[in-house]
Parts: sequence; structure tokens; C-alpha cells
Amino acid sequence: MKTMTMKTLAATSLLALGAGAGQADEPLAYTNEIAPGVYSFGGGNGYHSMFLVTDEGVVAIETINSAHSEKMIEAIKDVSDQPIKFALHSHNHWDHASGGGVFQAAGAETVMHTLAAQYIQANPGQDTSSPDIVWEGDRYDIEIGGLTVEHHYLGLNHGLGMTVYVVPEKRVAYIADLVTPDRIGFNIMPDFNIGEWERSLGEILELDFDVAVCSHTGLSAEEAPNGCTKTHVAEEKQFIGDLRGAIFAEFQNGTPADQIPATVELPQYAEWSGYDEWLEMNAGRVMLDIWMGPYPWIPES
Repeated sequence: MKTMTMKTLAATSLLALGAGAGQADEPLAYTNEIAPGVYSFGGGNGYHSMFLVTDEGVVAIETINSAHSEKMIEAIKDVSDQPIKFALHSHNHWDHASGGGVFQAAGAETVMHTLAAQYIQANPGQDTSSPDIVWEGDRYDIEIGGLTVEHHYLGLNHGLGMTVYVVPEKRVAYIADLVTPDRIGFNIMPDFNIGEWERSLGEILELDFDVAVCSHTGLSAEEAPNGCTKTHVAEEKQFIGDLRGAIFAEFQNGTPADQIPATVELPQYAEWSGYDEWLEMNAGRVMLDIWMGPYPWIPES
């Protein structure tokens, strides 16, 4: 029997989640100012972070891992001599919640929702660290330099404690994993609830921002450093609806369930990164949600 070690499994998952199947360009390394004092950061690994510079210190969002964090600290020092006050973790997945120790060593306090913190405490990764600040509920704010960094927990969707960050004064946001512009998502993680993901996207559209940094993207090398927008959020939500509709149509046509994932086509998304490689996988996951029901099932209110 062929087995896969946890280290190999983790490496395979990180490759898929970070670089992305079918991604046209090599992962980008960059620092770009997307709003006054707000920077997008690409670590050259398929992951994108954000940091906010104020006259009272710096807030870094999404540490990813130690190597990424070290590069982000270098990028911060290139544009500011302000101390790094906070480093924020969006959720519990190791490929996003690692590297906090690098920021802690640099004097920052790390921040995480309690559901994510509980998971990390019970299931520490090789590169994770316990957060300094743990918050609970649906909302938490950090006030710094006359700005508010809003933490929005939108409930069940992807991972544990998934937090969307908004700085309303700058009209910017940070969105991890829930929105992957111009790219077919990686939806087969066991803690990815498709219906609640769709609901969360609708709630993100109501938040107070114009431009965001998305942790993964299929945008071009020219576009990616400028971040994503609500148009991309709406397109992600539309993709889920279109995929579900195509699957329903196949059920109505009498297509056997096990043949539906390979049968479904969505030509309007053919130019998205990962379309040829991941559409069938996405269709399989959504088909199973329709055919057998999602877990957990949440009745509509």
C-alpha cells in the first residue's frame, strides 16, 4: 500500500494552494502601495499579504510562514522605520497561520480569533506559535494611528475563525482564501462549506472597502500587486451559482452522479487559471453537496 507522510501531504497541499494549478505566471515577489500607507506584499510563493503603516506603528496581515514573514519584515523596513505592533492571522490553516514567531521576535503581538487559536493550540504545526491576543465573537477592532483595523468573523465558511479585515478610513480590506480572482478555487478541503462560503461572499460585498488584497490570485503579474475588488468578490459568488446550476441541469438530464463532474462545462470561466485542472474537482465537491448534503447543513433563516 502506498502511503503519504504528513510532511509530504502538507507540501503537496501547499503547492496546490499557493502556486495554483495552471497559473500562468511564476509566483510574484513585490511590495506595492495600494492606498496611502497600505501595501500589498507578494512573497514569491503564491501567497499575498498586506501591511498598514501608521505614525503609531505597523500592522501586518497574514504571516504565512517564517520565510514569508522574514521577507515581509524586510519589505516593511524598506518603507518605514515604525515598529511592527501587530501581526494578524486570518484562520487556522497551517499554510496561513505559520510564521507568527518571526513577528513576535520582532516585537509584534500576534492576533487570532479564538476558534483558530483553539485549533492551533490542539494541533500545532512545525512553524506555528501561540497568539498573544485572542478575540471572540463576530467583531474586534484595533485602533492605531487614527485608523481602525476591523476584524470581521463571518461564521462558518472555510477553516476555523476565518477573519476578513477592513480599514474603512483607507477603504481597503484583506481577504484570505474566500476570493481567488480569475482563478478556479481549491474547494475540497474538509472544512470548506460551500453554501456558507457563498453566504459569506454576499456579506463581504456589504463591507466598507473598494480594494482588497486576496491571499491567492489568478490575476496577471501586472494586475496582482494592485489587489482585488468587489467585482472579483461578486464573480466568485457568481461562479458558485453557475456551477451549482450546471450540476442541477445534469441531474435533470439524467446524468449519473458519478459522471457529472467530468461532464460539467462553464466556458464563461475558461480563461480563469486552473479551469482545465480544477473545474472537475470543484464540480465533484458541489455535486456531492447537492446529492448527499453538506456537513454541517445549515437551514436557511
